[in-house]
Amino acid sequence: MSGEQAGELAELGAEAAVCTLCPLAETRTKVVFGVGDPAADLMLVGEAPGYHEDQQGEPFVGAAGKLLDRLLGEIGFKRSQVYIANVLKCRPPNNRDPLPAEIDACSPYLRRQLVLIDPRVVLTLGNFATRLLLKRDVGISRLRGQVYPWWNRYLVPTLHPAAVLRGGAGLMEQIRADFALAKQALVEATKVADPAAEQLGLFG
Repeated sequence: MSGEQAGELAELGAEAAVCTLCPLAETRTKVVFGVGDPAADLMLVGEAPGYHEDQQGEPFVGAAGKLLDRLLGEIGFKRSQVYIANVLKCRPPNNRDPLPAEIDACSPYLRRQLVLIDPRVVLTLGNFATRLLLKRDVGISRLRGQVYPWWNRYLVPTLHPAAVLRGGAGLMEQIRADFALAKQALVEATKVADPAAEQLGLFG
């Protein structure tokens, strides 16, 4: 990432911090823009901030975040070496599912993050991130376990860590396998993405 792109990412974060494009602005404590290496080869995209994220302004800092850190460590990464963001930058009340209008309002931030960070591999965590980026109305259990070519990059869908914590050992095996797939895609991928990749159609 060039200095100019890093500046653009910082400006985007500042813009998101005062965003009022949807009603979630009225109930949030902090905007959760994203965290990590702005030049990361691996970018993780989750659903929306929860209680702890809303308090601290950083994605995946609760129990699901501890699991995420552990899974990253198993494939040789620290949190600081990847970039982590969510579809929504503000917490939905009571951790309810994101609404279509909220996703529509917030997705331009994620789109621009993807263009600026320009990761080689995107790991989507759960249904909402996977459906938004892959444009497939199929549950995550049917999409996971595969690597998808995506805008001259690779996309690996997996379960949301919070669902794994609720679901037991079988789901843990699945998410571990998907993280290993992401590492494999990183090792085998050749960076062919155009830094000026289309910004308007990046999700479909």
